[in-house]
Amino acid sequence: MDYGLRDQIRRAVVSIPSNIAEGDERETDKEAVRYFYIAKGSSAEVLTQAAIAFEIGYIQKETFKEIEKGCIEISSMLSKLISARRKG
Repeated sequence: MDYGLRDQIRRAVVSIPSNIAEGDERETDKEAVRYFYIAKGSSAEVLTQAAIAFEIGYIQKETFKEIEKGCIEISSMLSKLISARRKG
């Protein structure tokens, strides 16, 4: 696999829990929600990069499907977290 793409995927993957943790430590719900949206964006970035990796033959379909499923689940959980913190 291309080292640049691999590193970009790794950075985006690490960004997801990092932004969730940082958001959770913020003083206001508004600040927290901002970081949760950043984490959601990183999840979309991982999915896009995985799709590119699949299309150019760097990963197999099964691997892409696992990544896709995880990204969809994470995005859904973040949407619920965002909704809960907005009501907070």
